[in-house]
Amino acid sequence: MKNFENNKDKIRAFPGCGFLQLLRDKNDGSIFFTLSHWKSEEALEVYRNSELFQKVWAMTKLLFRNKPEAWSTEVAENSETSIE
Repeated sequence: MKNFENNKDKIRAFPGCGFLQLLRDKNDGSIFFTLSHWKSEEALEVYRNSELFQKVWAMTKLLFRNKPEAWSTEVAENSETSIE
């Protein structure tokens, strides 16, 4: 969490990043996910090849207990409801 806290503003300010969130598994507090939205695949690739990503990833990968996983997804359907 400290690594995310130290870098979240820099990542959010990176050109093309529209959203960044840190999620934690409800049943295993040691499992985290980041969710980010990028303007385009190209913007994400620029970030992945940046000095910022290299620094953040160098620290992040030391924290994994298992092989990290990453997915690129797209919206298949958008349905919004309010939870009350």
